[in-house]
Amino acid sequence: MPAHRVTMLEVAKRAGVSRTTASFVLAGRRDMRISVDAEQRVLRAARELDYRPNMMARGLRTRLTDTIGLISDTLATEPFAGNVVRGALATALRHQHLLFIGETEGDRIVEERLVHDMIDRGVDGFLYATMFTRQARPPPALKGHPLVLVNCMDRDATTSAVVPDELSAGRAAVQTLLAAGHTDGIHLVGTPAANIFAARERLAGIQAALDERDLCLGGRIACDWWPEPAYAAVAKAVSGAARPTALVCLNDRIAFGAYQALQEAGLRVPDDVSVVSFDDSELAAWLHPAVTSVALPHMELGRRAVELLLDKEREPGVERIPMLLHERGSIGPPRG
Repeated sequence: MPAHRVTMLEVAKRAGVSRTTASFVLAGRRDMRISVDAEQRVLRAARELDYRPNMMARGLRTRLTDTIGLISDTLATEPFAGNVVRGALATALRHQHLLFIGETEGDRIVEERLVHDMIDRGVDGFLYATMFTRQARPPPALKGHPLVLVNCMDRDATTSAVVPDELSAGRAAVQTLLAAGHTDGIHLVGTPAANIFAARERLAGIQAALDERDLCLGGRIACDWWPEPAYAAVAKAVSGAARPTALVCLNDRIAFGAYQALQEAGLRVPDDVSVVSFDDSELAAWLHPAVTSVALPHMELGRRAVELLLDKEREPGVERIPMLLHERGSIGPPRG
């Protein structure tokens, strides 16, 4: 049998006050004329009886359930991006809210059902999250409900959204190479497809940092964003006469392939070639030497999204979350 749940009336009887007085005290009401002695008796009785408020009953009265729904495509089960969920969960708990999580794997029918199920359960507001930063079309059922987009934005930027500041990340990656003395031998590794937000923004930041010094990329090494094609492309590049002094890899998987190619060519990182990367996945620390990488702010995306959702005064628009550069042993001065 389920354990007996202590009621407000039992707390009131133990404290020797009316049920109304006990209700006001436990709700934190300070606008009622309740003596300090009565307030202390109610609080003491609640502790002794291990009283817990009935949130369902309170939700029926106030139409608020202190719950948040997070709808994602594959974000929740990805070990790397799962920090978004952790950041949102920790912040929700800190604000005394529960977080309901639903994953759709990109299926719009599943997405609609999850949204309607959460609405039927009285969820107060929603986070709509995507695995990759992109434009998104939230389900129509969310219209009229408090909503913050996470790692995505709507076409007109009319909904509150948080995304990584990839533009500043690209700038920071190049600036750390410039600070080490690299100028004309910086090569970009990876094909920056214009339809991918991260690629487009990182490239724009890279070019902006070079433009500030009247510099240009020393070359571009085109490849897909995976170790094997990166290995083949970098191996070909370092075998030529115009050998790079530094590589800007568009993600850590590319950096992994680049490291292999450099090692087989008898080149050392950072003595012969410096390397900087993006994402700061676990792969970045496993490489030897560990690669300097600009971190995706997954935890901060989740944290900030919940804060915005609970902020009744928030303005619509896109907020860019800073990406921190984690300096490690892969950058040194250019050889000679």
